Amino acid sequence: MTASKTQISANISIETKERMEAYTKAFGVKKSHLIESAILHHLGFLEELPADILIPPVVKLSKDAGQRLLERIEKPSAPTDAMKALFDD
Repeated sequence: MTASKTQISANISIETKERMEAYTKAFGVKKSHLIESAILHHLGFLEELPADILIPPVVKLSKDAGQRLLERIEKPSAPTDAMKALFDD
């Protein structure tokens, strides 16, 4: 049985392309095989894991929320008693 094939196009970063090319050269894997395997693995995980525990790779914040986050990072609050207890364990 012959599997049907289709071609896709995607824009990726230069760094990702360089890593992919280094991997395929080092292990003798065709790029199409690597890409299809990666997509199938990723989709398999997405189908198995509950949606509420998935963390998106990019989080978009408004300018105000980003500024508040930066301020919290630069000047963190003192740890609460609950946080201290957690880290003491």
